Amino acid sequence: MDQLDKYRKIIVSVVKKHAQYKPSHGQIEALCICDQESDNYLLMDTGWDKTGRVHAVVFHLRIIDGKICIEGDGTERGITGELLELGVGKDDIILGFIRPEYRQFTDFSVA
Repeated sequence: MDQLDKYRKIIVSVVKKHAQYKPSHGQIEALCICDQESDNYLLMDTGWDKTGRVHAVVFHLRIIDGKICIEGDGTERGITGELLELGVGKDDIILGFIRPEYRQFTDFSVA
């Protein structure tokens, strides 16, 4: 299995794992969006709770030039730690939610 396929499988497993967690309030559905053609992977919450409509991206990952870019992460624990635990190296993780000029100050890939 090449690196790209390995990363795709890791990401899909993370998305599906998080989709199993259900909020304790409201009628919220977790949507796994895994597009291997464009290499975009999202977990979204949609539905209703006591305050109104819920339609939110929990996290968004992309594969860009063989690296996993975390575009957004609204999880409590953090997707970065999970990726590291699953064998993804720091050099293959881009913190896309950090401004490009500041990424050099992290332990992760700048691009």
